[in-house]
Amino acid sequence: MEPNKADATELQRLYGERFSGRTEYRGRVWEILVASFFQQFVPPSSVVLDLGAGYCEFINNVKASRRIALDLNPDTRVRAGAGVEVILHDCSTAWPVEAGSLDVVFTSNFLEHLYTKDVVAATLRQAFLALRPGGQLLCVGPNIRYVKGAYWDYFDHHTALSERSIAEVMELAGFRVEKSVDRFLPYSMSEGRERPLALLKLYLKLTPVWPIFGKQFFVIGRKPT
Repeated sequence: MEPNKADATELQRLYGERFSGRTEYRGRVWEILVASFFQQFVPPSSVVLDLGAGYCEFINNVKASRRIALDLNPDTRVRAGAGVEVILHDCSTAWPVEAGSLDVVFTSNFLEHLYTKDVVAATLRQAFLALRPGGQLLCVGPNIRYVKGAYWDYFDHHTALSERSIAEVMELAGFRVEKSVDRFLPYSMSEGRERPLALLKLYLKLTPVWPIFGKQFFVIGRKPT
């Protein structure tokens, strides 16, 4: 399905204004997040799709045999690194990838931007169909239980989610939830004051401090074999 041009243009404009002057720092933040944490869930031989890839910070940094970025934002094509395949597509309709062809679907700070819970559910069903048996869905996002009112400071946040609601909709889509962390990363890792990147590396190692500062969830679902 071709992306709605009005929605795509709005995304392009909104993200361009929001992240203006921050792309280099965000890129360095994601380089650390991937190398120090997320890469452990993505074998280098795997086929991985970044759902709601945006500026491709995750997919550009992860090591995999095949890397796919799915988004509506036309700037995704510009931001994608060498070797990254870009699909501009409505995530809630049938994905133009072969069923059972993906090893990992990763999504971060994306599902809350979908207009309704029905759209979230439809999107996760598409992820389920695209993953091979045994494949994993990795979800990161702001946890409404801890972010509370600040959740709505972003105009394009539409659907309030927590680690519990994400786990529930994953199971409805057919996944088996294997890991659920209610407090993972702070609400924003790359906005506001630019903090020393060494602190991020340290934070990822010090899991006992996650319940103090973490306001984003991290949930893993696996497609049964």
